[in-house]
Amino acid sequence: MAGLSPDVPIPTEIKLHQKSRVMEITFSDGACFKLPYELLRVFSPSAEVRGHSAGQEVLQTGKRNVGISAIEPVGNYGVKPIFSDGHDTGLYSWDMLYNLGVRQNGLWQEYLSRLEAANANRDDDTTPKQTAHGHGHH
Repeated sequence: MAGLSPDVPIPTEIKLHQKSRVMEITFSDGACFKLPYELLRVFSPSAEVRGHSAGQEVLQTGKRNVGISAIEPVGNYGVKPIFSDGHDTGLYSWDMLYNLGVRQNGLWQEYLSRLEAANANRDDDTTPKQTAHGHGHH
């Protein structure tokens, strides 16, 4: 698998906190990240989410309550979470998980502004509805 340089920290522990929907990862360099399932899901490296070329990313909506039912190890370089919405094609390499941990605040803000721009939200994966204001003028 390309992209794993020898200096990439390796997770020493991965815990799933089901109540808070957070994956806690401790790395060999001492870093510890708590990655919300929702963040992991919306930044999935899978082709479904990333698109097959730049600019084709598919905005994921309605994932606030997504769960992870299991994690499958993938070789010795990553994991494949099984999400409660059936999504299971994302392979998360150690360096990607580390990068998500380091950048999660910025990524989260970017995600929220993309949702807002698309008039979408985190609770509802249907197309944006028109609000009911302004109907029924007598």
